[in-house]
Amino acid sequence: MFQSLTDRLSSALKSITGQAKLTEDNIKDTVREVRMALLEADVALPVVKAFTEQVKQRAIGTEVLKSLNPGQVFLKIVHDELQAVMGDANEKLNLAAQPPAVILMAGLQGAGKTTSVGKLAKYLIEREKKRVMVVSADVYRPAAIKQLETLADAVGAIFFPSSIDQKPLDIAHAAIDAAKKASADVLLVDTAGRLAIDDEMMAEIKALHAGINPIETLFVVDAMTGQDAANTARAFNEALPLTGVILTKADGDARGGAALSVRHITGKPIKFMGMGEKVDALEPFHPDRVASRILDMGDILTLIEEAERTIDKSKADQLAKKIQKGKGFDLEDFLDQIQQMKKMGGLTSMLDKLPGMGNLGAMAKQTTAAEGQFKQMEAVIHSMTRDERRFPDKINGSRKKRIAAGSGTQIQDVNRVLKQHKTMQKMMKKVSGKGGMQKMMRAMGGAGGMGGMGGPGGMPPMR
Repeated sequence: MFQSLTDRLSSALKSITGQAKLTEDNIKDTVREVRMALLEADVALPVVKAFTEQVKQRAIGTEVLKSLNPGQVFLKIVHDELQAVMGDANEKLNLAAQPPAVILMAGLQGAGKTTSVGKLAKYLIEREKKRVMVVSADVYRPAAIKQLETLADAVGAIFFPSSIDQKPLDIAHAAIDAAKKASADVLLVDTAGRLAIDDEMMAEIKALHAGINPIETLFVVDAMTGQDAANTARAFNEALPLTGVILTKADGDARGGAALSVRHITGKPIKFMGMGEKVDALEPFHPDRVASRILDMGDILTLIEEAERTIDKSKADQLAKKIQKGKGFDLEDFLDQIQQMKKMGGLTSMLDKLPGMGNLGAMAKQTTAAEGQFKQMEAVIHSMTRDERRFPDKINGSRKKRIAAGSGTQIQDVNRVLKQHKTMQKMMKKVSGKGGMQKMMRAMGGAGGMGGMGGPGGMPPMR
């Protein structure tokens, strides 16, 4: 996420963070580099000007010049100002309304609006424990209604049917009545995507907004359109009383221009950002955490929250007890560890949240290869019988041939999985004993990771 911006800012700040003394001259040079980094990241010019001026004013003040470690204080100033540009803190959805709380979704066509409705429904159901109904008021794209129905089924939301021969306002009113009867806490209303800011379509969504008076009106925008995203958001904000923004495709945005421009230009908070195609790939937008990620300082809090939310604690405890009793670490346990890591967004997502790992650089190819190997390992293990997973030593030549054929791999791939499992098994034995973690780290260094795999070392029981 925002990798090119991270690279440029890291390079610009490297020369100054180690300085024992800061002067107006070296501060000016660094601020100039920061300005260029932001402009290349497609951050809107008014935002760049305001940001760099604020950094410069704070940097040449007594706050930095009298500090014991001025370079680090300068870095903190940049972090604080990045956070201020994006908002002071995460702003949650306002659901304080007589049920159903109506949320209207607006945006250009292709921004990922309908997908965001599905993701937001899942978020509200799983994390806020709400009963959610969704409805499509997009009468111009028949596939949109079917798409939303499919998403609703996938995330466990109530789907209210609509058709292209109805009027959007009639659809919304009928959905509100149905949501009341179904005791839904929240109703998400998807609207037609606008190809551009045309008067007729804007008049329609204005009438829809006035007719249903939603408690939240969220603008869905593609992060990869850079400062154009902020300008489009401003145009919508002039037509509708927006309450917030959902930034989609943030995982594929190397620049970060939209994230740094939307709040400043519209005055509206970014409430969520989409971090992938899966229905659970929606994160609350925390300006302080995003600022840390941009400066390659990691985002440990989000990583911990994801671990707490996705990792099955009972399974982790069972595995720990099993290993302590000397029952071994079988291939079913190995598969479970891989799947739990996938639930946390995979290896790339985890590395992106670790300090000093935002600039993956040369590691990117290795990380991608490792992700591919994890998929292959899953396929190989799924091709085994339950007995083979529990007792890998039973897997002889003929079984390997069958497993390879069933998983679409080669016999050497099956052998590699068995070897990697053996390596993990040895590590788990070391973890279960006294001084286990230190022994495991030594073993990982000596084993060259997972059987020489170009990726992570090993995966201890996830707790």
